[in-house]
Amino acid sequence: MAQFNYKAVDKGGKNKKGTIDAADRDKAMEKLKSEGLSVTELHDAGEAKAGFTLGKKKVKSRDLSIVCKQMVSILNAGVTVITALDMLSEQMDNKVLKQALIEAKIYVEKGGNFSDAMRLNPTIFPPIMINMVAAGEASGSMEIAFERLSIHFEKDDALKGKIKGALTYPIMVMIVAVLVIIVVMIAVIPNFVEMFADMGTELPFATRAMMAGSDFILHKWFILLPILIGIGAAIKMFFATPTGQLLAAKVGINAPIFSDLVIKSNAARFARTLSTLMAAGIPMLDSIEQVAKMMSNVIFREGLMNAKAQVAKGLPLSKPLKDMEVFPTMLVQMVKIGEETGNIEDMMEKVADLYDREVDLATESLTQAMEPLTMVFMAGIVGVIVAAVYGPILSMYQGIDNM
Repeated sequence: MAQFNYKAVDKGGKNKKGTIDAADRDKAMEKLKSEGLSVTELHDAGEAKAGFTLGKKKVKSRDLSIVCKQMVSILNAGVTVITALDMLSEQMDNKVLKQALIEAKIYVEKGGNFSDAMRLNPTIFPPIMINMVAAGEASGSMEIAFERLSIHFEKDDALKGKIKGALTYPIMVMIVAVLVIIVVMIAVIPNFVEMFADMGTELPFATRAMMAGSDFILHKWFILLPILIGIGAAIKMFFATPTGQLLAAKVGINAPIFSDLVIKSNAARFARTLSTLMAAGIPMLDSIEQVAKMMSNVIFREGLMNAKAQVAKGLPLSKPLKDMEVFPTMLVQMVKIGEETGNIEDMMEKVADLYDREVDLATESLTQAMEPLTMVFMAGIVGVIVAAVYGPILSMYQGIDNM
């Protein structure tokens, strides 16, 4: 008997984790399913104790989109799932995804379902993919499921690309600003230190601060690195806590420059994912839950989980969405129309296309707004450096002129 660590969700929607004894992974999966648990993670406890590992990387949406497109072509040619997985794994360049496909093939060869095989690697195959493949298996239309998934992942990758593109410019400016400060501290300030010391007058605060910073970087740089690492780790740990996640979510929604992009990108993701899931035959409650789990912003995520609870009580989805007060009014109204016409998935697809275009405009507006702000920021840094370096020199010249 071997031990397996697992993470699962029970019928009430609560997360559970623990250890189970079984002859092998398949038996462990069967045992957990018989207990009414939906397994999200399962691995050998011995392997986890064997040593330190960095864990498996998440696969990009672009890679998943390619896999889904290839699955559509292969399955439409009448090839079995096992052969399709074998073909995909052989030509896959991504090593992480290649290994996951091999494991899935082995599992299916033993008589398991493809969707259950993907549950063994939940960090690689997202819940939306697992659920839609399961729905395709149940309906006998896996080709359609993979076709919808390919479109979904392609759109999701494009959305992420737009957001990253909007943030690249200010991040690069910040990096350049830090590098400029370091170069000034190392190469410029030391040349003025002796001259300032011979002046015999009290130096301005900015100059003294620059000199102290330069001395620290030159002679105590080995202390600076662990301090920066510690600060970075502390910030990361804070934003991993519920308080930090809530703070980041509030800043994202309320920040004057970023709020438009954050709200519209989340609206696009909500509409696209809900449309994809419901079009595949996934029940609304399950669809809302899966959409909620895909939201990185905790306010949207918790709001949608609350919306699921309200819908379970009989309320229309549009009501809790409106009460969240974070989604655009247009989206809420379109959900309401979809509920009244009984065609909510098609309505959400149109909304997703609309907000994809809105994200383009929001990204362009953010970039245009950030350009002058970053220029002012850089000008401020240069101004402080100039004042710190040349302020005492100008004061010295003025003193000479007054003599």
